[in-house]
Amino acid sequence: MSHSRPRLFAATLTSALLVGTVSGLAVAQESADDDLVAGDVTVYTSVTQDTVDAVLAALAEVNPGLSVEVFRAPTGELDARIATELRTGGIGADVFWMTDPLSIQQYEADGLLASLEGEEFEAVPEAYKGESFVGTRLLNLVLVAGAEVEPKPTAWADLVDPAYADGVVMPDPGFAGSAFAALGYLGTSDALGMDFYQGLKDNGAVMVQSPVDTLTGVAEGIYDVGITLDKIARDNIEKGAPIEMIWPEPGAIALFSPAAVVAESDDPAAAAAFQAFLVSPEGQAAIASTGWQPVRDDVEWPYEGEVVTADWGELYGSQAELLEAFDAIFGD
Repeated sequence: MSHSRPRLFAATLTSALLVGTVSGLAVAQESADDDLVAGDVTVYTSVTQDTVDAVLAALAEVNPGLSVEVFRAPTGELDARIATELRTGGIGADVFWMTDPLSIQQYEADGLLASLEGEEFEAVPEAYKGESFVGTRLLNLVLVAGAEVEPKPTAWADLVDPAYADGVVMPDPGFAGSAFAALGYLGTSDALGMDFYQGLKDNGAVMVQSPVDTLTGVAEGIYDVGITLDKIARDNIEKGAPIEMIWPEPGAIALFSPAAVVAESDDPAAAAAFQAFLVSPEGQAAIASTGWQPVRDDVEWPYEGEVVTADWGELYGSQAELLEAFDAIFGD
């Protein structure tokens, strides 16, 4: 998770909306003009800068009159900003675009979000939606192993094998939302459960802060195998890191990056238009171009592999319990 200073910038978007079917067939320009939404939208996001830039560039090509101002910061800083604004007069955002579902579920429970409505969201699987938010991309947790490590693991369960004694590194689920996704899936699995985490501890597994830290540790040869995100792994492999990415059985563990409209938005129609664009074929293609898996099955993504996911509705209610159980094993 980056801790760079927040960046505030505005993008005025000025082109024509291409309205079509999922297959991308264009309709007449006159019909497209009738569907255009003009207005001003302020977006609070923790999504990576390259993805934000790609989405705004794609939006600029298809939706004239929609002016978007973005405040980008790590999740913790966004949460702090929102809490301060709630105490001092109201939220300054029209849209929240977050990295993982946990914070957005709390905002939904607090009644801060507008209901999710519209046919455009039907293309998103139910597992990646809530009453007021919709997933926009998938962040997939995978394994990375040092290039010289043999044998390489092929499944999550392999991490407790004595072959990897004192050689496994994983991110902290109390710090990184992606790491909590792993805990949420593996720790509640009938096949693994918290006994799996006890097995990791007994096998000498080490916890560091973030998925970036785990990859760095494996790339530097400090550890044999680590849990990280697929995009981070691919980006570092392309740069020459001496690692191999493994898509473990029964699948990479996916968490979704949700977007929601703030209930007290000054321009709810424009906010809803931006939210809808994020899951449109054009928006999803822009997201996929930066290496993240789109949530729509009908948008091309060149990396094949099964994904599994926890029930985020259930995880929201059991987060504290799961973290307590984890800390009982890995806490100091």
